Amino acid sequence: MISDFGFRISDFESHIPHPISHIPVMPEEVITFLGCKPGKLYVDGTLGGGGHTSLILKAAAPTGKVIGMDWDEDAIATTKESLKDYSERMTIVRENFANIKKVMKDLDIESVDGILLDLGISSYHLERPDRGFSFRFDAPLDMRMDKRQKKTAYHIVNESSHKTLEEIIWKYGEERWAKRIAKAMVEERRHGPIATTKQLSDLASSAIPKKFHPREIHPATRTFQAIRIAVNDELNNLNKAIDDGVNLLGSGGRMVIISFHSLEDRIVKQSFRRLSKGCICPNDFPKCVCGNLPKLKIITKNPITPSWEEVAKNPRARSAKLRASERL
Repeated sequence: MISDFGFRISDFESHIPHPISHIPVMPEEVITFLGCKPGKLYVDGTLGGGGHTSLILKAAAPTGKVIGMDWDEDAIATTKESLKDYSERMTIVRENFANIKKVMKDLDIESVDGILLDLGISSYHLERPDRGFSFRFDAPLDMRMDKRQKKTAYHIVNESSHKTLEEIIWKYGEERWAKRIAKAMVEERRHGPIATTKQLSDLASSAIPKKFHPREIHPATRTFQAIRIAVNDELNNLNKAIDDGVNLLGSGGRMVIISFHSLEDRIVKQSFRRLSKGCICPNDFPKCVCGNLPKLKIITKNPITPSWEEVAKNPRARSAKLRASERL
């Protein structure tokens, strides 16, 4: 089979490690802050490999239920198999968590007792060369969380203007060398399309002076993050999921969100603060005229981070931050 990028998919399938294990981040903290109890209904908006979902099902046994959402068909198929013993207490929906309001309406559910979002990219995606998320493999530029979507990393990298590329890399990757990287990409396109992860990785790395290469991460990391966020519209999806999700929580219901980079964490922090404040009137107004009431109580004054023991066992957890809030 030939992919949209002109590669034979079979060329990459032989390098796919299968099955791929995904260790849930901060498992005890997730269960504690969600307040899992029997008879309650929870939503795992980022089903992934089902690690957190299985923990919630066990903690809420014997009558607690979970609605698992994910927009990745491979994640859905894998989790249906791994959690088949919980099928009576679990509903799986292939959908973006930004559409949580629609999903609950379709299921005729008015409120839930807890919502979990484990953001970012999973080990499953990073370890599959054919998905094009990682610079560790030479593979077609894809980066779609949902393969039904037409726009890929290839389209953004090869069709965006220099200005747009610079804005994406700076805004979503917080990359100080965004201008040089975007320029290198545009110049490379004159000789032909940038079609693979290795091409993009080499370009991003070579555009950054060697003496400024970061020590702890690959020099292309921020560029790959930026392109991935742009492909999947991740930050807008997060904003929408928080606002709609909070409105679905019953009184005392909890929202727990794990983020892995500053852009995500900033959105979660600011959204929780806004929804816990209520009033949006200017500070110089003598009294509130907007009538907005607080919807949340923030449970975590500061973000919760994993222990060093967990990071030693699961390096993916090292940048994780957990924030939780409760519906008033």
